[in-house]
Amino acid sequence: MSVHISTKEIKAKRVNYAYIGRRIGHDKPASRYQEAIYDVQPTTNFHYPPSWAKDRELYDVRNTSIVMKDWYTFTDPRQYYYSSYVIARAKQQEGMDNNFKMLEKHNMLSSLAVELKSSIKNILSPLRHVEYGANMNNQDICDRGYGSSITSLSSFNGFDRIAMSQYISRITLLIDENETEGLVKAKSDWLENPMWQELRHAMEDIFVLDDWFEIMVAQNVVMDGLIFPLIFDRYIKNLHSKGASGITLLTQFMAEWYGETIRWTNQLIKVTAAESEENKQLLSTWVTTWSTRIEEALEVYSVEALGEDGKQQLTEIKTELFTRLTKQGLDL
Repeated sequence: MSVHISTKEIKAKRVNYAYIGRRIGHDKPASRYQEAIYDVQPTTNFHYPPSWAKDRELYDVRNTSIVMKDWYTFTDPRQYYYSSYVIARAKQQEGMDNNFKMLEKHNMLSSLAVELKSSIKNILSPLRHVEYGANMNNQDICDRGYGSSITSLSSFNGFDRIAMSQYISRITLLIDENETEGLVKAKSDWLENPMWQELRHAMEDIFVLDDWFEIMVAQNVVMDGLIFPLIFDRYIKNLHSKGASGITLLTQFMAEWYGETIRWTNQLIKVTAAESEENKQLLSTWVTTWSTRIEEALEVYSVEALGEDGKQQLTEIKTELFTRLTKQGLDL
């Protein structure tokens, strides 16, 4: 006796959610990223107006002077939603933990020359406070921003800044063999050392900006665009050449993170500037204003980090930043 089993394909009536289908077509399967960010933010039927801004809604496009027809025009080139972000960072965390364990096992930082230890604690350690401030700014963007593709990204970015602050703290503790004097000095330098006060002033002024998109530009485009190449590229390479090769491994995440961050900041500026001439000019004004101020704040710091040609190298970094942003459509 023979048995014939026939197969029959049953096609799904729907391959995506309605809110996704309205954007990409109802016959096209959606990615997890698209499902996680498109139109997730509420837009109607709020229960109450914010008590701190009674003329606004809880989520309001008027919280920034930037105007977009569709706030979901921008999408993260990395396609990060919660799961993909956590998986990526978990792998990097594992690698960084191994780096710290190896250097601690072989006593590679505490055995450095005294002048190199002092340089790291003077230049690198106070940046833990810069990173914490950057977290605050990004979480503010997440709170007041518009469009889940931007606010979710800002939240992830804020968590990254806490991680970098902690890495810097761990580096300082390794140098001091788990004593806290380096961390205490870093806080004192951030609050009192003249070298840091202009940068701290700029950071605190960013804290109180009314326009969340200006915070995005000032913090994630300009301040990061000057500090990260200056310290986590040029300064770290300078330390490496002087024998502090282990510091390269301990700041590996920072270098990788900045290269990754450039991808989405470029895309965000490009999409926003292309929307209108008004957006383009406003973004250009913000970049020019904040780059001038932060460059001035970093002049003494750059000389302390890189020597006599520190200012020249800082100018080169600013030129590179302007060249990159000009390619995204800004007038600089």
